[in-house]
Amino acid sequence: MRAVIVEKFGNIIIKDIPKPSPGYEEALVKISSAGVCHSDLHLAYGDWPVATPPFPLGHEGIGIIEEISPDAEAFVKKGDRVILGLGGTAGGYWCGACEYCFAGKPMLCLKRKNLIGTFSEYVSVWAKALVKLPDEVSDGEVPLACAGLTAYSAIKKLTLFGIPSGKSIAIIGAAGGLGHYAVQIAKAFGYKIIGVDIGPEKLEFIEKLGANYAVDVSNARKFINEIFNGVYASMVFSSKIAGFELGLRLLKAGGLLIAVGLPAFKEGSISINPFEFILRGWQIVGSLVGTVEEMRELVQLATEGRVKTHIGRVGNLSDLNQIFEELEQGKIVGRAIIDNIMK
Repeated sequence: MRAVIVEKFGNIIIKDIPKPSPGYEEALVKISSAGVCHSDLHLAYGDWPVATPPFPLGHEGIGIIEEISPDAEAFVKKGDRVILGLGGTAGGYWCGACEYCFAGKPMLCLKRKNLIGTFSEYVSVWAKALVKLPDEVSDGEVPLACAGLTAYSAIKKLTLFGIPSGKSIAIIGAAGGLGHYAVQIAKAFGYKIIGVDIGPEKLEFIEKLGANYAVDVSNARKFINEIFNGVYASMVFSSKIAGFELGLRLLKAGGLLIAVGLPAFKEGSISINPFEFILRGWQIVGSLVGTVEEMRELVQLATEGRVKTHIGRVGNLSDLNQIFEELEQGKIVGRAIIDNIMK
């Protein structure tokens, strides 16, 4: 079968590799569409020291189950149309018995196995990490598998940390792959949304998504502090350190920063003054993907038409290097997908 392999950092190739067979509790999925995530770019370029070439790439996928192991029959069946329910992190396995799994945080399970390799014709997936899809959700919604789920789980944390619906929140990177989901989900949950991004095209897009306000990065601090005296929560979906720094500056006293975007290591670290942090009563929390149950909830929102993927770029496997360049340059509004794995 054809698959994308990172032969060395910055150099990806398409090559024929053996078709996998489903292992214990696994299902063999014939991929019909795959999403291109910023995480794929960082892995391919070696921005994160978490993998050593050669390795396969891709962690967002929709497809049809072609074969299952006998142990997986309780979870899925042959012919089911499915979406990968946890993206990459823990999408390959979680133990179900540790303190993190019992707390509903399988992405932190110490025995978790990540999933990678959806830029291929087939992938073998742990059946418990799959979510069945209704016909109303098209193959173009494939980025829900990671980007959508990550945004959904982050928005749900607002209530968990004491920010009820109706309060003002800033979504930084609101026109991006994760941020554009966050705007739609936050709107469905009833928040007052200030979408922050760069340039008139992206601001117009944010307004169309349903944000109450769309503000350029250059004017965000002045606008929010003058109109709202700060926001109750900043959600950073940008993969730039500057986005985190801005998120802190937008918070009112007692505000919450939810960190979602993962910058390249070369971006460095954010700087926090303990005196300001403590006296202003800020909270900072990281949000990492989500759970299979949250994936089911998100699929329901998509089925109802309340969340929809904006596809800014469609390509084949052979276009992946070009798509990565466009992602790096910030040219893609919304998400990029691979819709024909065979070409």
